[in-house]
Formats: sequence, C-alpha cells, structure tokens
Amino acid sequence: MSVPIQPPTAAAAKACCAATYGSDVVALLLGDSYHPGGLALTRRLADRLDLRPGKVVLDVASGRGTTVLALATEYAVDVTGVDLSDANVALATDTAQAAGLADRIRFQVADAERLPVDAQSVDAVVCECAFCTFPDKPAAAAEFARVLRPGGRLGITDVTVNAERLPPELAGLGAWIACVADARPLDGYAALLRGAGLTVTHTERCDDAIAAMIDQIEARLALVRMTARARAEALGVDFDRAPAVLAAARAAVADRVLGYALLTAVKPH
Repeated sequence: MSVPIQPPTAAAAKACCAATYGSDVVALLLGDSYHPGGLALTRRLADRLDLRPGKVVLDVASGRGTTVLALATEYAVDVTGVDLSDANVALATDTAQAAGLADRIRFQVADAERLPVDAQSVDAVVCECAFCTFPDKPAAAAEFARVLRPGGRLGITDVTVNAERLPPELAGLGAWIACVADARPLDGYAALLRGAGLTVTHTERCDDAIAAMIDQIEARLALVRMTARARAEALGVDFDRAPAVLAAARAAVADRVLGYALLTAVKPH
C-alpha cells in the first residue's frame, strides 16, 4: 500500500530544488552529470533531435552546464541554458568562459514555467531529468511549445513512476526533490506534451540508466563514508537512512514501479 504524498507548495518545491541541485552534495554523489544515463543518453537524445551546426538550442534546467557544453562542442550548436539555481548558473558561466565558448553558450537564471525566451526562437529544447520536478507541468510544456519554431523539436529524458505503487521510503518532500514524488508514467508525459500542442514522435524506456545511477550513488556513498563523512553529513547526507532508500529504489526499478524514459516531440508547422 502506498503512502499518499503531500506535495509542497510550488514555491517551496522550486526553492528546495534550486537549493539542492545548486549544492555540493549533488556533485559529490552524482559527479558532473546530474541525470541517469549521463552524456551517453544526452548524445542519444541529441541524435534523435537531429542537431546540426548553427541550430539554436535551449537547455531547460541546465544544472552546472554539462549538457550545454557537450552540445556546443560536439554538435556545434548555439545553446542557452536556463536554471533556477544562481549557484549553478554562476558555475556554468565560468566553465563556458574557461572553455572559450562564451560566444556560443550562455546561461541565465530562470523558471521553466516562465522562460525568458522569445516565441518561436529556438530550433530545439532539451530537458533532462527535470520536467518531473516542475510543479506546473502543463505550464512548462506550453512554454516548450511557445519558444519552439514551427518544426522545432523537443527532447526529454525523465524519471517515470507508477505512483499507486510507490513505496513509502520514496515519498515526501525529499522524494519530490529526488525526481520521484511528482514523476509520471511514460504515457503521462506524452499526454502533457500533446496537451501543449506538440506531436510526440518517439518514446522509449531507459530503465537501465536509473538502475546504473542507483549503483553509482551507492558506490560513491561508500567511498564518501570512508573519506569525507563529516563533510557529507554537514551537507545533509544521512548515511543511516540512505541504504533503505537505495534498496527501495532498486526494488522499485526491478518491479517497474520506478523507471526512466526518453521522449521526443515536434511542433507542427
């Protein structure tokens, strides 16, 4: 039996997400890429979007800029990354400048539900492991559609959940921040995109990506426990609770309660 999740207010969810994903603890446990599948899955998504030199791309919830840098260097596109965390945007901007890519990369603090981008101004929108955390998903989907040019493409990778079977260890505000509590089934995401006027062109399950991330977090926790426990605990890592949460997540993946998916859509002409 699942435990009902009391969602935080939209403002609280956004503030917690921004604070959490702008903190050092996330980098400590996840490394440079904050989403399952890492850059390998990002490249698969980019290929699905048919990114080509000179195209204009928007990365929504761009984190510390790993995807933006990869798309700019490997696909020669112009990329803007928007993120709700001031710390992430500052770090990503410094990284882009150090890489000599400031002419083709820019970052901005912004809310995904109110994008600071002109209508019909981008060729592609990318949103990795973040759509599930947006409190007003229809508004975010409408923003994706608004900024895309006719024929422009949207690519999303995200956590999927069968909410009715979600175990209690994965409930609550912490689960919201961990991309679980308000995640949807794959067809739920597709319905949200269609509701915004987009045509869904491809969907696929990538559950192995989230299973690998759980393994990665478990391995990093073990290392951090031995080498930097005090620092991790100061950042909010609960070593006593973590094993139960990871075990619940691993079981949920095995039972197909928790998963990961890739979706693409196009804005009709």
